[in-house]
Amino acid sequence: MLGPLRSHGTGPVGFMEIAPENWMNVGGRYGAAFREFAGHLPFVCHGLSLSLGGPSPLDETFLHRLKQFLDQHAIRCYSEHLSYCTDDGHLYDLMPIPFTPEAVVHVAGRITRVQDILERRIAIENVSYYAAPGAELSELEFITAVLDEADCDLLLDVNNIYVNSINHGYDALDFLRGLPGHRVAYGHIAGHHKEADDLLVDTHGAGVVPGVWEILEQAYRAFGVFPTLLERDFNLPPIGELMAEVEYITTLQRKWQSNNRPVKHDRYA
Repeated sequence: MLGPLRSHGTGPVGFMEIAPENWMNVGGRYGAAFREFAGHLPFVCHGLSLSLGGPSPLDETFLHRLKQFLDQHAIRCYSEHLSYCTDDGHLYDLMPIPFTPEAVVHVAGRITRVQDILERRIAIENVSYYAAPGAELSELEFITAVLDEADCDLLLDVNNIYVNSINHGYDALDFLRGLPGHRVAYGHIAGHHKEADDLLVDTHGAGVVPGVWEILEQAYRAFGVFPTLLERDFNLPPIGELMAEVEYITTLQRKWQSNNRPVKHDRYA
């Protein structure tokens, strides 16, 4: 997408996000293109491989290399998934962490160690999940407990709230309002695949549906306006269609700013 963005222009885009694992060792013309964009727009990084809930030790060698990358490119925020993806090797999927008090302590301790190495707060993302093995806490209780124990920020993914609410039968807006809004660093919005009336799959491969837009608007209403990223990983439409969705994000943000809702921060603006 770097080529189309260069020719089309970034328009309403206020910041961009990358997976650092995909860019830390990239040189040549792609590395130069990234540096060009990073010189003009704020960037955040969203990790894929840290495996915060996993049983294997944290990859601290990776974390020290990551810190250099974040510092070198003045990355505004680093976020990761509240999940795991390793067990003596990478599983190449986001696996659900058991919602238990023991898991809260385990995950929060690993987040604390990550923050110590990176010398910055990180944000963790509420993820989509399709089973809850051994759950002793609700999803909401688990997320809020981890945030409190680790004293970290939240990457609020409103599509994941919508997907989970359908798949697990809870009220999406009640869940949203139960989250600690003061911890929101930034947000994600995306599309998903409808497998059945009671089964949605988080794909980032389709347009955003009205129900997800509604959750984003209610998040601005409840927590104030925060930076929000449109995720689209495949089935990419013409760039004008993507920009129309980005413009709708800014329309909602202007609406809630004009309704005297607080702006949480402008660090990605």
